[in-house]
Amino acid sequence: MNAFVLILQRDLRLAFRRWSEIATPLMFFIIVASLFPLASSPEASQLRESGSAVLWMSALLSSLLALDGLFRTDAEDGSMEQLILSPAPFGLIVLAKILAHWAVSGVPLLLLAPFLAISFYLPLEALPTLIIALALATPTLSVLAAIGAALTVTLRGGGAIIGLLVLPLTGPVLIFGTRATEMAINGESALGPLYLLAALAVFAISVGPMAASAAIKVAME
Repeated sequence: MNAFVLILQRDLRLAFRRWSEIATPLMFFIIVASLFPLASSPEASQLRESGSAVLWMSALLSSLLALDGLFRTDAEDGSMEQLILSPAPFGLIVLAKILAHWAVSGVPLLLLAPFLAISFYLPLEALPTLIIALALATPTLSVLAAIGAALTVTLRGGGAIIGLLVLPLTGPVLIFGTRATEMAINGESALGPLYLLAALAVFAISVGPMAASAAIKVAME
């Protein structure tokens, strides 16, 4: 557990030193979600109808922008070999790196999403459901991102390949997240999609770090 905390602190410290890598996905999320109302009909009913889909697609695509450097920096400077050879379980180390990635990419999305949802005339009653759904979905996206980054850790310019690998796997997250938001907008109970998002998050966090660690070990051999 001590190694987990140290790796988490190290990755967070490095992430906040590289502000451009943090700001780029957030700016993309803000720009895409903000420009869509300007390019579509100004009627509140149409914006409300498409708002949940636009927010979720923007969040999904923005989370893919910060994937390439998740493990590549450590692989290039030799730190990855040291982490693999350390006595701490490598799966636990990968989990710490995934948590750091989620903290700098997923948490800001949770804070920005309610403000952008207002531009789509989403009712205030639906905002808690939107935040909860994103809180359950973003860890799954981070785990999927980690698996894609692990498979391409030794490839130069593997960012596009990561997107091709990860995007098909994000379908259930996008479907359940959008459905939960739409049900909240219509005043219906969104517990069903939220439970499914929670189940996906638990499964991803349980299995994903082990899959990513195995992929990194094979790639580094």
